Amino acid sequence: MAPIRFVLNGEDRSVEGLAPTTTVLQYLRGPERLTGTKEGCAEGDCGACTILVEQPDGAGGLARRAVNACITFLPALHGRAVETVEHLGRDTPAPIQREMVARHASQCGFCTPGFVVQLHAAWRAGSLTDRQSVKDEIAGNLCRCTGYGPIVDAGVAVAAQAQPDTSVADAATAARLGAMRGAETFRYEAGGRLWLSPGDVDALADAYAEHPDATLVAGATDVGLWVTKQHREFPVMIDVSRVADLSHVEEAPGRLVLGAAVTHSQAMAHWTALHPDLGEVMRRFAGPQVRNAGTVGGNIANGSPIGDLPPVLIALGAVLHLRRGDEARSLLLEDFFLEYGRQDRAPGEFVAAVEVPVIEPEERFAAYKISKRTDSDISAVLAAFKLRFEGRIVVAARLAFGGMAGTPKRALNAESSLVGRPFDAAATARAAAALEDDFQPLDDLRASADYRLKTAANLVERFRLELLGGVPTRIAEVA
Repeated sequence: MAPIRFVLNGEDRSVEGLAPTTTVLQYLRGPERLTGTKEGCAEGDCGACTILVEQPDGAGGLARRAVNACITFLPALHGRAVETVEHLGRDTPAPIQREMVARHASQCGFCTPGFVVQLHAAWRAGSLTDRQSVKDEIAGNLCRCTGYGPIVDAGVAVAAQAQPDTSVADAATAARLGAMRGAETFRYEAGGRLWLSPGDVDALADAYAEHPDATLVAGATDVGLWVTKQHREFPVMIDVSRVADLSHVEEAPGRLVLGAAVTHSQAMAHWTALHPDLGEVMRRFAGPQVRNAGTVGGNIANGSPIGDLPPVLIALGAVLHLRRGDEARSLLLEDFFLEYGRQDRAPGEFVAAVEVPVIEPEERFAAYKISKRTDSDISAVLAAFKLRFEGRIVVAARLAFGGMAGTPKRALNAESSLVGRPFDAAATARAAAALEDDFQPLDDLRASADYRLKTAANLVERFRLELLGGVPTRIAEVA
């Protein structure tokens, strides 16, 4: 067993005796008394707890990302560095701090540290380019006073400012963190609870085989809520975020393969290149802090019927790769989801990668996210369609939906109604009628069953209108 070793605001830390489910926020505000990092929601929605996490990038430098401290478990910091808002202005105010002050961008002040750290991280990453990019970068931060205007102005002002050259310091920090991390599986235990962090996929397979009832975590964007909201306890947790074999992206002829531990932020450019609609869906997926932590494999393995990514990948015909011990198998993603809360995954078996076919020239694709808010909101309906044409005739159809059933699911009856015919108004009317045989949606707080069925049918018609061309169906972003 070993202590949790990390760097906090430039100083080494070695922590033991705290439960593995202790959140970074609890540690910062408790033992460290770093109260600039706030607790707003304790579920990764408001961004008041945003911190900057650094880790070696494999090329001698550092990879930086902003994450929510409220749902990040303390052992996940092992071999990494953390910077809080108190450290940004240790010598001189950071550019975003100066611009926030100059524009009176803080009102009650509660949310301000989170905005500062998030915008600082985005600036360091080169993600601030214009006003819309600033809005995108703070989609995971809420201002209780609704004072967004000056905050956005401060972000725009920072976007044009030059980046500091920290390559020498970054290399030194990367080496320091590498020595802390070590090459073996990190094992941390406290209060009879165990945290394992394997360094490669074979070690992960062995650990999960030994502990098949363990809870797998990557970004903990869902498991974190099980702790903060449901107060659940986990005897064994296995962190997959350090498994390099699961963090690869492979672009090959005809397909895109993403390892299960690839974060949504890392996958963003690849999704956008695959199809702009997929990139747009994922731009509206949570906020940057959640996308920086959450993973492709986690969103799939979680099995949520309202997850945004699975319906899109089902429509594209994605194949899931799983591993259990030394055995590997593959299956169509749509076959992985059996019923609500149950997937085709044996004890000790984990998602290793997802393989996505590219869209062929004779195919047409679209994806639509319907939610009450534009940003950082759960979908009421997520629809994704792929049609293959020969001339004007549909020869193959894949219509997939989230939020319409207990699992992400294809609309097989609606698909059959389209195949062999032109994709015209009569076809979409048939599909609308068939959707009632495919789904019996639930009524809940997000939408009624009637709304969901009507929306699903309208989205098929919307797809047809867009394929016609020249028919505006999408509302432009409000400046």
